[in-house]
Amino acid sequence: MAIVEKVIDAPPQQVFDVLADGWTYSDWVVGTAHVRDVDDTWPRVGSRLHHRAGPWPLSLQDTSTVLACEPPRKLVIKAGLWPAGEATVVFTLDPVGDDATRVRIGEDFAAGPLRWVRNRLNDLVLHLRNKETLNRLSDIATRQKADR
Repeated sequence: MAIVEKVIDAPPQQVFDVLADGWTYSDWVVGTAHVRDVDDTWPRVGSRLHHRAGPWPLSLQDTSTVLACEPPRKLVIKAGLWPAGEATVVFTLDPVGDDATRVRIGEDFAAGPLRWVRNRLNDLVLHLRNKETLNRLSDIATRQKADR
């Protein structure tokens, strides 16, 4: 599983609040083009986020499902992108002092063709994608901190 981490200048609950707002995913998850719908129970286990991923007109419509949720410490999602496959994505949040959070994102292909196409280039692209995802998550979480 490829793991990327970043320290965000906001407490864990504030960062988790961004994860818990499914409507913001297209703002910070690199590759998500549009959120079509979010279950009212998001991010409870079994709830789903309906999205489009990839550039138009090639974007794919799929769903991501919450596998585990432990606010404000952990969120595990099965991210679908069929016919390419699906990935298990794990967000772990650990406090750093009183006002910062170490966020780790781990992602691994769990099913489909992407699971068998693992190579160094794919791992590098995934690492860079997740690094930018955490940068965007940080921007939103710290902006919310400034608004409070």
